Amino acid sequence: MPSTPLDRHLVVGAGPVGRHVAELLAARGSSVTVVTRSGRDAGIPGVRHVALDASDADALSRLSEGSDVLYNCANPGDYTQWERVWPPLAASMLTAAGHSGAVYAITGNLYPYGPVDGPMTGDLPDAATDHKGMLRARLWADALAAHRAGRVRAVEVRSSDFMGPGVGGNGHVSRVVPAASRGRSVTMMGRTDLPHTFTDVQDAARTLVAAAEDPGAHGRTWHTPSNAPRSQAQALTDVLASVGLPPVRVRSLRGPGLAAAGLFSPLLRELRELIYQWERPYVLDDSAARARFGIEPTPWDEVCRRTARG
Repeated sequence: MPSTPLDRHLVVGAGPVGRHVAELLAARGSSVTVVTRSGRDAGIPGVRHVALDASDADALSRLSEGSDVLYNCANPGDYTQWERVWPPLAASMLTAAGHSGAVYAITGNLYPYGPVDGPMTGDLPDAATDHKGMLRARLWADALAAHRAGRVRAVEVRSSDFMGPGVGGNGHVSRVVPAASRGRSVTMMGRTDLPHTFTDVQDAARTLVAAAEDPGAHGRTWHTPSNAPRSQAQALTDVLASVGLPPVRVRSLRGPGLAAAGLFSPLLRELRELIYQWERPYVLDDSAARARFGIEPTPWDEVCRRTARG
C-alpha cells in the first residue's frame, strides 16, 4: 500500500510532465522546487524555481539535500543531441538521489522496447536496436543497478505519445492541431490508420507521483494508464470534433518521402529510426499500474478538448 505522502520534492525540468508534477504537488501543499537552466518562473503558485545546470552533479547534490523525491522530468530540447546531453544529465541526477537519499522517479518512454509484436507489458525486455532506444534503456539500467545495489530507490514510469495541455510540439497529434484547426491538411509520421496508444500528460504526472510514493513500486517500470488506442487520423479527428471543428485531410510521411525529407531535416533523420512505432500497431498494456495505483486515465473526450485548447 502507498505510504504517507512525502513532502519535499525536487523536480528537474519544467516541460509538459515536470510542470504538471509540480502543479499536482503544490496543489496539495507539498514543498516543491523546480530546476531548469533558466530558472524561469513557470507561474505555478507556491513553487520555488532555481536556475541550475542539472548535469552538474555537485551543484545538484547540494540542492537535493533534504529532498524526499527527485523527479527526472528532463526533456532535452534538441532531439539530435541526446547522446551528448542525456548521459551526464542522468548520471548527475542518479548521483544526487544517492547523495540525498531521495527516491529517484524517472519520466520514461517506450523507446527501450524497440519494435514489438503485440501489446507492450512491463515485463518486456529492453531490446531496442536504434541508438535512442538503446540510450534510454541504458539510463534505466544504470538506475536499476544502483537500486539493486542499495544506493538509491528508483522507479520509472513509461508513457506513450503525449496528448493534453502544454504538450505542443512534443506530441505527434498536438503538433499538427494548430494547422488542422485552421482547416489545413496535415502530415503525420508513418501510417495513420493503425491503432496507437496516446497518453494524457497529466496522467503521466499522476502516475509518476504515485509510483514515487509507493515503496513497493520501486525497482521496476510502470506504464501510465492510458485510453484505448486510436489511429493517428482518428485521434486528430476526435480532437477537432471536441471543439466543434470538422476533420481535415491527413497525409502520411513514410518510405522514400521520409528519406528525402531527412536529407534536409536532422530531426526527421532521427525520427526515421523510430518509424517502426508508426508502421505497426503500437499498444500499451497499463493493467499493472491501474491495479497497483488505482489510477484510471482521463476520459478521452476531456483529453481531446484539452489538447485542442493547448
